[in-house]
Amino acid sequence: MTNKPIPAELFAPADRKDDADKITRPTIGFWKDVLRRLLQNKLAMFGFFLIVVMLIMAFLGPQISGYSYFQQELTHMNIEPNGQYWFGTDTLGRDLFTRICFGIRYSLLIGILAAAMDFVIGVSYGGIAGMASSKVDTLMMRIAEIAYAIPYMLIVILISVTMGKDQGASLYTLVLAMSITGWVPMAIMVRGQVLQLRENEYCLASQSLGGSKKHILTKHIIPNTLGPILVNITLSVPRAIFAEATLSFMGLGLQPPQPSLGVLATDGLEVMGIGLFYQMLLPALFISLIMFSFNVFGDGLQDALDPRLRK
Repeated sequence: MTNKPIPAELFAPADRKDDADKITRPTIGFWKDVLRRLLQNKLAMFGFFLIVVMLIMAFLGPQISGYSYFQQELTHMNIEPNGQYWFGTDTLGRDLFTRICFGIRYSLLIGILAAAMDFVIGVSYGGIAGMASSKVDTLMMRIAEIAYAIPYMLIVILISVTMGKDQGASLYTLVLAMSITGWVPMAIMVRGQVLQLRENEYCLASQSLGGSKKHILTKHIIPNTLGPILVNITLSVPRAIFAEATLSFMGLGLQPPQPSLGVLATDGLEVMGIGLFYQMLLPALFISLIMFSFNVFGDGLQDALDPRLRK
């Protein structure tokens, strides 16, 4: 058996590559990664698409139709959907497409204003409670728990009846009624986040450098809780819209001729007995679409903001 010589090139030193230590995957910021994962959620994007369509209908629909929401044409009463009247007409000959567009506008306006009130009151109250002493925190949270123990719809109905006029509650009265106890879940969530984050190193470092509690809360803690806050706001909008539709359906919300979706559903219910189902189904359909779109978009946003689901 002959021993073959080992080739000398096998003992040559390995070539060093200059880019061997480079990270091949680019660094992605937190919000860019949230947007990327949100765009990959098809159901959430479908909900966002529906929200955009609703906004377009609310503000451009009446201009497209060319009709007024209060204009009556008694010769065109109860016309079913056709080329001239896309959603038909009601018992007074008013164009239902225009009235539904205005109803969507009122519903979105009430939902967004109520969510804004919940944001301002809830973040302020929860932030102060989380940064205060234990006695003040306990007192503030007991007050919040008492307010939260009152049924939501009951307090909304009581405020609407008390502050409403003979012809029903105004838009701002409804927003105020929904904000009486609607801020409590936001406050509880923000307080929990503040209690958790105020012990982190960057908060302790800011405190050691002389930073006040207000500075730490506004500059360090609140920006790091924007994710849960945004999710809470997104999910509080459909709750306010559903409450408004329920009150209007019961006759305690916006009243005719203001075309709230709840008012339109009530008007449609009165004529279902004579076979005019479209006057009831169309407002109910758009109420359901608004609720569905905000809920699925809020769920998708919550998943996108969850770091445990990051891939």
